[in-house]
Amino acid sequence: MLSYKFKPFPVIETERLILRRITKKDAEDIFNFRKEAEVMKYIGKPTAKSIKDVKELIVRIEDGIKANSSIAWGITFKNENRVIGTIGYHRVDREHYRAEIGYMINQPYWNQGITSEAINPVIDFGFSKMNLHSIEAKLDAANIASKKLLTKFGFIKEAYFKENYFFEGKFQDTEVCSLIRK
Repeated sequence: MLSYKFKPFPVIETERLILRRITKKDAEDIFNFRKEAEVMKYIGKPTAKSIKDVKELIVRIEDGIKANSSIAWGITFKNENRVIGTIGYHRVDREHYRAEIGYMINQPYWNQGITSEAINPVIDFGFSKMNLHSIEAKLDAANIASKKLLTKFGFIKEAYFKENYFFEGKFQDTEVCSLIRK
């Protein structure tokens, strides 16, 4: 069974980015993209209605880190401390050495390679530091950009569930992709 602890919090640095702990001071930055319908389109969660919504999310993120059941990083540029996106493992299945990855980026930063730059070290962290055997991603089947990203990093489609997720008055399809440690 996995025994990794997220203490001290692991900061990850790339060429342009710092992936760091999310704090309540980041609530406004995160609200700025979680309130946008286009950013939340494939997330399967409602848009944030207030800073309070985001502060409650940050508390849940912190609780997951303390319980070692999930981890999320705020994505920032090295020369700015502003959070432009998030990435992390939403669920860690310790018994089966598996975790679910998820990510989102504020729309002005789309198509700049930021998610690609962030996902690679997060995958490496999952395999080398957390000792995961596999990483899965559950995504709205209509999310073509996310499919392309996952395929680029070697994820393989494992399953396709027809109309298994009910959100905002309609049933949606879900794809499950995974990457197994080499």
